[in-house]
Amino acid sequence: MPPSPSPRPQAAAPPLRDRGDACPGALRLHPAADGNLARIRLPAGDLTARQATVLADAAELLGDGHLSLTSRGNAEIRGLAEGCGGRLAALLDEAGLLPSAAHERIRNILASPLAGLDRHTPSDVRRWARELDALLCASASATALSGRFLFVLDDGRGDVAALGGDVSLLAEAAGTGPAGSALLRVGDDPAALRIAGPDAPRAALAAAEAFLTAAEASGSGAWRVRELPDGHGLRAPAVAGALRSAGIEAAYVAGAPASATRTSPPYPDSAAPGIVEGPDGDRALSVLAPLGRLSAAQWRLAATVAADEGSGALRLTPWRGIVLPGLPAAAAPGRLAELGAAGLITDPASPWHRLGACTGRPGCAKSRTDVRADATAAVAIGTVVPGDAPVGPPGLPVYWSGCERRCGHPHGTWVDVLATTAGYRVALVSPDAAPDTAPPATRTTAAPPPAP
Repeated sequence: MPPSPSPRPQAAAPPLRDRGDACPGALRLHPAADGNLARIRLPAGDLTARQATVLADAAELLGDGHLSLTSRGNAEIRGLAEGCGGRLAALLDEAGLLPSAAHERIRNILASPLAGLDRHTPSDVRRWARELDALLCASASATALSGRFLFVLDDGRGDVAALGGDVSLLAEAAGTGPAGSALLRVGDDPAALRIAGPDAPRAALAAAEAFLTAAEASGSGAWRVRELPDGHGLRAPAVAGALRSAGIEAAYVAGAPASATRTSPPYPDSAAPGIVEGPDGDRALSVLAPLGRLSAAQWRLAATVAADEGSGALRLTPWRGIVLPGLPAAAAPGRLAELGAAGLITDPASPWHRLGACTGRPGCAKSRTDVRADATAAVAIGTVVPGDAPVGPPGLPVYWSGCERRCGHPHGTWVDVLATTAGYRVALVSPDAAPDTAPPATRTTAAPPPAP
């Protein structure tokens, strides 16, 4: 029986942010050990096949020839040389990937990747994402948001609702049409506000602006809702006032569901690779990138499948995957096999499914070792963690980290594989257990000594 995670210690005081957010973007490149890094925000993970091809071109011409997928459904290009920022910006702008230079780092919008695609499809919240993005890019005040502030739009199946949104919208069963509604939640507040579906994008922006007001009043420089200090926290009643000022009606809902608003019929697992049956006989293909990295050739193949057989669009997922909608039923199996032959993950039973890792060495100087190479070696011998059997029940996400920052780690309950000076430490992490304090659920394994 797996050990239970230890209780989370007393919550630390929120950080005092005395500097601006240095989160990388498409125009603000981030220096890394392997060159500069650009992060391209893709609201709801949406891009066209042509835009995907432009990203592949940029990775080959200017970067290291690969693309990384992030836990927010964005894309990164690494290994960029000094002085190439202007050329990269021109490529992205020409492809329509930079609608506003002033807003490009704040376009962090996650949406349920299978919304509108599966047979029992819930409401298509992706329209909300497009409207919210347009509102953000038209708002002068929104430029004060940090590059870490996150909007989450869940279609009701509960797949993205628990992924740490600062402002979250959950579609309710009636849909997003004129009679539909949504629950709006800020940070970890258990209460919610019920609003009309058509008001959802405006309400999300108004909630974000209420956060900016609270952050300024607190003097904390908070980047996210959870960082607001005691006495200045943002809760549903305060957001309701901001909505009223914007002409949006809202009803207070105590004890609203934290994630899924639907339990029946069953919906496909948005994180799993494979074929998704659509409502009109079409199919969508869902594939994952091993450890979130694709070569330009793999990326181009996905774009080609989208253009030749699909709807011409791709959707990136927070599980570092790609969804290709709109394929004919007859073409789907062959195309999925082609993507699998190219090295992408197409089988839910693959050991690569639910396995992740930070950048590690040599890309990150803070990492103690090359965690990606070590994770790959573990898979090669038939495991997903170093040493013996994993801590915790099977099926949990496993994440390898080169240092205590654990960049890009999963939310919820997961298996933490942390490189230490004594080897890898494996621990079970849950919402009620902090990664660095769980002795009963922890073991240190023998491993190659970390890189100096």
